[in-house]
Amino acid sequence: MRRLRVFWEALRTSLWFVPGLLVLGSIVLAQILIEVDHRLDPQAMQDRWPRLFGAGAEGARAVLATIAGSMINLAALAFSITIVALTLAASQYTSRVLRNFMRDRVNQVVLGSFVSIFVYCLLVLRTIRGTDEFEFVPVASVLFAVVLAFVGIGCLIVFIHHIASLIQAESIVRAAMEETIATIDVEFPEPCADNNEPQTSMRLPADKLSWQAIPSRVTGYLQRVDDAALLEFAEANATIVRMERCVGDFVVRGCPLASMSSALPPDDARINAFAEVYDIGRRRTMVQDAGYGVRQIVDVALKALSPGVNDTTTAVTCVQHLTAILVHLAQRQVPSRYRVKDGQLRVIASTPTFQSLAAESFDQIRQNAAGNVAILLALLQALETIADRTSRDEHRQALRRQVEMIDHLAATSIPEQRDRESLEAARVRVRKALGEASD
Repeated sequence: MRRLRVFWEALRTSLWFVPGLLVLGSIVLAQILIEVDHRLDPQAMQDRWPRLFGAGAEGARAVLATIAGSMINLAALAFSITIVALTLAASQYTSRVLRNFMRDRVNQVVLGSFVSIFVYCLLVLRTIRGTDEFEFVPVASVLFAVVLAFVGIGCLIVFIHHIASLIQAESIVRAAMEETIATIDVEFPEPCADNNEPQTSMRLPADKLSWQAIPSRVTGYLQRVDDAALLEFAEANATIVRMERCVGDFVVRGCPLASMSSALPPDDARINAFAEVYDIGRRRTMVQDAGYGVRQIVDVALKALSPGVNDTTTAVTCVQHLTAILVHLAQRQVPSRYRVKDGQLRVIASTPTFQSLAAESFDQIRQNAAGNVAILLALLQALETIADRTSRDEHRQALRRQVEMIDHLAATSIPEQRDRESLEAARVRVRKALGEASD
């Protein structure tokens, strides 16, 4: 199932899949309507509805040729607008958000509509006959081509409006947030029944284990791990597997991907069997990698904070959406790293945690926000919101570390006393939300 999700992710982020389906659909539709026209009496239809079906062979050719030419021109225009939007998004925000434009269903459908209408007109055009011996005008097919022309005009209007909305910072950040939350729901489906319940831990007899590395066969990003297959692999080999890399990490061929608690080094058969558990590709995906969604939003914030852009409002928007992600994650039960089967420890997983995602969300933004009161206030407000929605000790400890680092940055980079006072008031609210007494 997870492998299918990786394949579907690759398909839906391409600009050819949906347009290709629409072109195939237009081919099938053209053949069906042409077959219907063969069974109709075109002269009777022209006599009964002359304004709809009155065009002869030359008129039908002119209509279809005009529509086909117009649609291919609109397709070229739409592709040009798309390229401009991609270039703008990459330069203004980050290249990592380009996949959101490519996977956008409206863009794919509009581009596919123009091309499919063009193909439809060509297929119908080639069937028109206007010789003295034989005349065939597919009147129903020509009428439907006119209807498709109006559909194409509507698609152009929708496309321009959609692109104008899609390139706005709020739309880009919100799309990344929603996809990240969806990934969290899939990877961590269980809600926290008791926020004060401690995480399961296990002490290992490290001095009795001999770890042998399992090298990676390829170089790339770790996209997926089949947890069930990994557990079965460990059980079949009567060993404990310790993951050395987390989903989203970059792995180099020949470097350790995992380790086995075995005195014997893994042979080729084991390495080949283990490779089926992992999917490594050229780029990160959102199939199991919630951190990639966080990374996209953080990159947009860092671009906004750069001296060349200096867009504090966009950076604040990013912090607000990161807050929504962490609030959602705080209410989910993250599975223990230790995976047991039949009472026997089999896998020591490397998985993202609330602490790691909180650090990835806020650390780099804070490091690039020296002297920026608005960003520091937004970070403190984010921590206050998250603290109000969680009571787990490990979550609150991670939030306290963030507060301490923001305090230090504010003390060393904010010269204005009144600005420091507003930050101090926000800090007091955060510590109150964390259950601490104010200084």
